[in-house]
Amino acid sequence: MRCALCPRHCGAERTETAGGGFCGMPAAPVVARAALHHWEEPVLSGSRGSGAVFFSGCTLRCVYCQNGIISAGGFGKPVSVPRLRRIFDNLIEQGAHNLDLVTPTHFTPWILEALRGGVPVPVVWNCGGYESVDTLRSLRGKVDIYLPDLKYCDSDLSARLSAAPDYFAVATAAIEEMFAQTGPCVIENGILRRGVLIRHLALPGHGDDSRRVLDWVSRTFRPGQVLFSLMSQYTPPESARGELSRRLRRAEYRALAQYMENCGIEDGFLQEPSSADGYYTPSFDLTGV
Repeated sequence: MRCALCPRHCGAERTETAGGGFCGMPAAPVVARAALHHWEEPVLSGSRGSGAVFFSGCTLRCVYCQNGIISAGGFGKPVSVPRLRRIFDNLIEQGAHNLDLVTPTHFTPWILEALRGGVPVPVVWNCGGYESVDTLRSLRGKVDIYLPDLKYCDSDLSARLSAAPDYFAVATAAIEEMFAQTGPCVIENGILRRGVLIRHLALPGHGDDSRRVLDWVSRTFRPGQVLFSLMSQYTPPESARGELSRRLRRAEYRALAQYMENCGIEDGFLQEPSSADGYYTPSFDLTGV
């Protein structure tokens, strides 16, 4: 296939045996882990965990990615569509509150095929926010919860850190399409059943850009329409230089949490500083695959 699934529209020829394009993935799902995951936001993990399926490859190149071994390194196991459906069913049988599809964009057609006939739990599209509106429209009626990042406003920052100078324009258009599909959040018994939960990872030394992200969310959505998660878990990679070579300071995070409150964003989540720990990064060892 000539791929146009993500905003890069690279037109790569992806086959079942050979990867291509920016994501480097073949025309078949590649999965690195499938297991109950207890470290998403409480409305997703609940008491039993999300049924997290971690797909290999990514449409971004975030220099600080904690999942780099699968997002850029390509580690994972190719699976057929029937096997992918069985993976979904296994997680549901284990009691997963939802199917949490992590970095799924570049496998959209095969995931849709695996979801044919529906599933009895909400489907979560857990992505970096860098999504094609056309691809999102193909998910209408199939995805119940969108879990996008909104990483940056500044184009120089997104170019330098994620190789996506058009990130903000693309991600905000994508999030507006997501909300158009789901409408306001629906929570039942403490578990999110439908809606959009926007994540933002605060980066050390870049509070001004985080405030611009919060400004956009508060301008775009009324209270109660979406959920927002302000994350403090940035963990510097060994290759990091400058400000990104350190963890987020408590004072930086407190200031952003206060700004979030001042913006009127009350429907959301904050993280403890202890979240910035490799302990919370899953082991990509083909569990459940």
